[in-house]
Amino acid sequence: MSDTTGQAPNANGNGAQTGEAQPQLNILTQYVRDLSFESPQAPGALRNRQQAPGINIGVNVTANQVDGSQTDFDVRLKLDAKAGEGDQTLFHAELEYGGVFRLQNFKEEHRVPVLFIECPRLLFPFARQIISDVTRNGGFPPLMIDPIDFAQLFQQRVAEERARQQVQQTSQPS
Repeated sequence: MSDTTGQAPNANGNGAQTGEAQPQLNILTQYVRDLSFESPQAPGALRNRQQAPGINIGVNVTANQVDGSQTDFDVRLKLDAKAGEGDQTLFHAELEYGGVFRLQNFKEEHRVPVLFIECPRLLFPFARQIISDVTRNGGFPPLMIDPIDFAQLFQQRVAEERARQQVQQTSQPS
């Protein structure tokens, strides 16, 4: 049987309206802000290698309000991938991939986690594909970055910020 009232079930399972609007997350646009690929040892770096190079991947997420809007946020995912053997760099790919998101009806305490966990999670597959394509186009096997746990990154960032605040509080004269 279908629900024809147009009301979504609430936490109690009935169709009564709670008076609160449902949170909505919309992607307004996605874009490449910066893309760089370097292979300083080419064409020598493209020769067949006996072993896989060491690969380091850095990830950073930033979020800012768009032009004073209370609902629109610019979220940027930065990926920095370096491959090398010893002190020799085979390639260095950098991507700053962004999206403008509209967050409506989110409680204040949920807004920051949505911006730093859910938004980059939505951007990641597109950024991953760009890095894969640019490394392949650079003459290397495509670099397929493993999925990233943005919740864990967010928790680490919060813990680091708390530790920094504690250090600042203990270092201030009483």
